Amino acid sequence: MKNAVGRDIPEELLADGVEVYQGLDYRQDYDYQKATPKTRANVRSDQSKLVSLKEAIEKTGLKDGMTISFHHHFRNGDYTMPTVMKAIHEMGIKDLYICASSLGKAAKDIVPMIEDGTITRISSSGVRDEVGEAISTGKLKHPAMIRTHGGRVRAIETGQVHIDVAFIGAPSADELGNASGKGGRSDCGVLSYANVDAEYADKVVVLTDTLVPTPNHPASISSIYVDYVVEIDEVGDPAKIASGAIRLTDDPRELKIAQSAAEVVVNTPYFEDGYTFQTGAGGSSLAVTRFLKPYMDAKGIKMGWALGGITEPMVNLLKEGYIGAILDTQDFDTASVASVHETPNHFEISTSEYANPFNKGAYVNYLDYVILGALEVDTDFNVNVVQGSDGMIQGAPGGHPDTSAGAKVTIIVTPLVRSRIPSIKDRVTSVTTPGESVDVVVTDNGIAVNPQRQDLIDSLQAAGVELTTIEALKEKAYDLVGTPKDLEFEDQVVALVEYRDGTIIDTIKKIKS
Repeated sequence: MKNAVGRDIPEELLADGVEVYQGLDYRQDYDYQKATPKTRANVRSDQSKLVSLKEAIEKTGLKDGMTISFHHHFRNGDYTMPTVMKAIHEMGIKDLYICASSLGKAAKDIVPMIEDGTITRISSSGVRDEVGEAISTGKLKHPAMIRTHGGRVRAIETGQVHIDVAFIGAPSADELGNASGKGGRSDCGVLSYANVDAEYADKVVVLTDTLVPTPNHPASISSIYVDYVVEIDEVGDPAKIASGAIRLTDDPRELKIAQSAAEVVVNTPYFEDGYTFQTGAGGSSLAVTRFLKPYMDAKGIKMGWALGGITEPMVNLLKEGYIGAILDTQDFDTASVASVHETPNHFEISTSEYANPFNKGAYVNYLDYVILGALEVDTDFNVNVVQGSDGMIQGAPGGHPDTSAGAKVTIIVTPLVRSRIPSIKDRVTSVTTPGESVDVVVTDNGIAVNPQRQDLIDSLQAAGVELTTIEALKEKAYDLVGTPKDLEFEDQVVALVEYRDGTIIDTIKKIKS
């Protein structure tokens, strides 16, 4: 069945009411019944929640075929998931469904567990490195489901995904289970991704390397959701949070792209006092923040609030009075970890508040601007941030489709050519974010505006910003490095790419050997 971005979705994958992507506003004003979380009355407590990891796994009743969840606030420094999965593997529990907020290099130890059937299903808002390779080469028994951050919350809240046991790594916790992203020796800042897991999972296990006196307040995760508390040696390494895709740049090409993106922002109608803003995690995306400050000075305006994953440049703008508030769902470096809960007006919010498309108004819906990266963009402005040029799954939708759908102006920043491979193509390898939600593409060789946004074309041309077309950018890329050859895939579908509303926007097939 062909969907609204022209991708063929095999009908056998559309079981249990799953539909293909049918447009940006297909499920606008969609009514649904939230799932009813299972809980257990604890009228009086005569037993401590503090147990060993093996005891916690046994007491939760974890069995073959169940669903377990993890969060990724420690990113490449996460030790919680490997510790838990090693214990589960030793206990011989198999056929597990992992519902993770993201999976990167820290999850490499689960690859043998994919191969031996301990893990047979995966849902994640990001898949990289060894796990991405394992899925891409068909080692996972069932196709992985790749969801946005908002889509993951929606799937859990609607009951599309039911979590039997949530394992939450917390830098600090008390013996009742009040858990925080701060207060220990392994601070990660916030625990926003784990909030929905705590509320909707049947059983919740908090793991920490720092037990603190009760009450551990303010708590990111309340003790009322927590069944067991496990003290382990280390939950994570904060030094490895700022790694991988998260990086500040001094590369001249990326800085040129960032400066051009800033010029787009300041010459559109929404750049006025109180404007709202988010950047992605890539070098050019993050660098845009640096270039906005002098424009705000010149115009005498301030940013109302900044959203999403937070980095040091954004924290500095808050401290200097250029931003009214930061709404934080993930901290990308040690400066932002240190700031949240300590800097006035730096607030932790849940991922549902951030990006869930099925509540009554997530913050992404009120963004004026979002600056996002891309692996590929096609001439219909569709964006791929999941599948590399070699066909391997190596990226993350994260909040990309969520923010793109909500923002008044969505700006994609990407080099025209990356490692002699065109970033602007006739057709992206797979679609993560639909072109109808993308407004501007900024490259080091020109700026293209989606023809649907004539208002932006008019305002930018009036300001003297030189524009080109997406087709011209593609032709220039092809002239530089040649027309890319189509990758070859087998028929086996190894992953489904789900749009934020639960419809299927694309499939990813096994790479041909």
